[in-house]
Amino acid sequence: MDEERLVRLVAKGDRAAFEELYRRTSPWMAVRLRRRCGDEQIVAEVMQETYLAVWRAAGAFAGAAVGGTALGWLWTIAARRLVDAFRRRAHHAEPPPAAALPDAAPAAEEEALAATVGGDVGDALRCLAPELRQVLQAMVLDGLSVRETAVLLGLPEGTVKTRARRARIAMRRALA
Repeated sequence: MDEERLVRLVAKGDRAAFEELYRRTSPWMAVRLRRRCGDEQIVAEVMQETYLAVWRAAGAFAGAAVGGTALGWLWTIAARRLVDAFRRRAHHAEPPPAAALPDAAPAAEEEALAATVGGDVGDALRCLAPELRQVLQAMVLDGLSVRETAVLLGLPEGTVKTRARRARIAMRRALA
């Protein structure tokens, strides 16, 4: 039974299907989340929130009818939960107004990218404009489709395609 079928059964309240979906997808999900966040507590929190959302919203999964996949849908939920966790953490950890930051620290996503992709390719990726890098990361590193990337980033599909093309051109130039 594939993941899409499992999600459909979860939508009907099938606990065994939910357990099987979790068993199949949670290791993959944890690896992807750890690539973007080194804090195990946040990863565990996001995993829990993601699967709770899957249980509650499985009926909203449109699947192949709209060009999506169950794994893409799961990753979109998880990525949004991770962004929410980063926002919550940033909100609660704001420095006092009088504190001056000498240099901006690299974003967690930048650190994860550096740990994942090194050498000339990593350097070329880090030189991309942030909006191009986001699209390339979602489509290449995370394996999302254009539609899934558009949903994840809140962009029109045409914009995702344009940014992906611009990113690939820039990468070719940087690596030439």
